[in-house]
Amino acid sequence: MSEYQESTAARVLVGVSGSPGSLAALGRAAVEARLRGAELWPVTAWEPPEGDLAARRFPASAALVPEWERLARERLLDALRAVFGDASTGLPGGALVTRGAPGPALVRVAGRDTDLLVIGAGGRGRLRRALWPSVSRHCLAHATCPVLAVPPSPPLHAALSHAHRRNALRLRLDSGDVEREFGIAPPGV
Repeated sequence: MSEYQESTAARVLVGVSGSPGSLAALGRAAVEARLRGAELWPVTAWEPPEGDLAARRFPASAALVPEWERLARERLLDALRAVFGDASTGLPGGALVTRGAPGPALVRVAGRDTDLLVIGAGGRGRLRRALWPSVSRHCLAHATCPVLAVPPSPPLHAALSHAHRRNALRLRLDSGDVEREFGIAPPGV
């Protein structure tokens, strides 16, 4: 991963959390960077569990900060490998791990008018929207640069919803689905 350096080149920044939506956004950001002849900067924002305020209240958590940052770095590298097959994007730019809540951190990093911020969007139910803030909504409302919100792919979203429902109801995985999908039987069947 490259260290973040301020440059005058056009930049495409993309929020990467490792979720399927962020992986789709990372792929789309690479396409946009190629089309624009811009640098690609995948960005993973992290904060301590329970937030910075809780971490400040408990000084012992300061010892865990390097570990949390390492985990964020690994999550970013895993996402790069999942999309590009390697930790390198093949484009100019680099990768950035920054501390802070994802929405504000992405808006802060993509602070130039010439930047393009790409984020994954959608796929959240009513309850989730009510309980957790939306990174994409924050970026769309507060960014000073153009923001491209990439919706989840319909087939992937349907498959993930189906798997989530099965997990929520504690239903067993149907190995026949796996066999039909991949043409092989799972081990032990």
